[in-house]
Amino acid sequence: MKKIFILTGEPSGDKLASTVVTKLQQNNPEIKYLSVGGSHLNKLGIKSIYDLKEITYIGFTSVISNLFKIRNKINETVKKIIEFNPDILFSVDSPDFTLRVAEKVKSINPNIKTIHYVAPQVWIWREGRVKNFKKFLDHVLLLFNFEKKYFDKENIKNTFVGHPLLENKENFKTNLSNIIDDNKKIISLFAGSRTSETNILLPILVNFIKLMNEKFNEYNFVFHATDQNKDLIKDEIKKTNYNNVEVISDENIKTQILSNSTFAVAKSGTVSLEICNLKIPSIIIYKMNFINFLIVKFLVKTKYANIINIINQKEVIPELIQKECNAKEIFRSVVYFLKNPELMKKQIFDVNNTLNEIKSKTSSSSEASAVVSSYLNA
Repeated sequence: MKKIFILTGEPSGDKLASTVVTKLQQNNPEIKYLSVGGSHLNKLGIKSIYDLKEITYIGFTSVISNLFKIRNKINETVKKIIEFNPDILFSVDSPDFTLRVAEKVKSINPNIKTIHYVAPQVWIWREGRVKNFKKFLDHVLLLFNFEKKYFDKENIKNTFVGHPLLENKENFKTNLSNIIDDNKKIISLFAGSRTSETNILLPILVNFIKLMNEKFNEYNFVFHATDQNKDLIKDEIKKTNYNNVEVISDENIKTQILSNSTFAVAKSGTVSLEICNLKIPSIIIYKMNFINFLIVKFLVKTKYANIINIINQKEVIPELIQKECNAKEIFRSVVYFLKNPELMKKQIFDVNNTLNEIKSKTSSSSEASAVVSSYLNA
């Protein structure tokens, strides 16, 4: 029986991994799996060797303060993978964790094929890393076509598979009036998938809702939560007396709510592509502690945080980062868009043009699973 170890480092990676594993299970139900994963892989019947929360850290200072713990987790993970002895180690995103594990695994057992999904963003920072990847990665799966040149230069096998969040999915329909007041417009809110991110952004977004409720009465606010942070968000909302706020973690319902939204306020990250793909106007927010911000400012080569803005080299989607990431600035920006529908239409038009350039011709999960299968059958 063929075996695959799925290695993720945060909830968004767990979600991406599940799209590929779903295809693999359909085409080859005999494969045995083990993982470092979360709720999405768990729903597919794949056991995780420990809770994903144990390795989900944000920012440099958090990583430094947990360095001993992280090193122990890396060593524990390597040990479990070697014991499992998979044909393939399939790592997803979170390169500072997953690739350290992959490098150690490859040095112990070179027969294990290593495939990494979501190329490290060497076009943003630390381009020199690519040279080292050649030593321990057999194949890299790229989300964006423009990444190819960085890996071709070092003769690292790579395939452009596209981004799974840009695929059009068939979702079941549910009656949203059972969840939210259908007489009101929806504003979708994303406070991050990591608890550490949510702790920073949630109070800001709650204050933003307060400002909105003081001026308007026609909006429902829906927090798009994960299984990991839904209770944290619900507890915070309970402290308020707002009756127009909901917290949803079901993936299908979240997608349906987002597609029916008037606007979205989202933490910078992969979720922004999902918002863009559904043609919902949005702004991006992000905040970290000052030391982390200085380190990022020093290391990062790009001016923007959002991939759409990076590709266009201009701010198509407004970014409220650090000191601008506060309730008043978010309120001003959102209200400005809501009062100027032509700006929302222009953003959607510009975003759609960009997405058409970076989408793969077929399904990303199908492309990725085909590469994985080719190594199983070799």
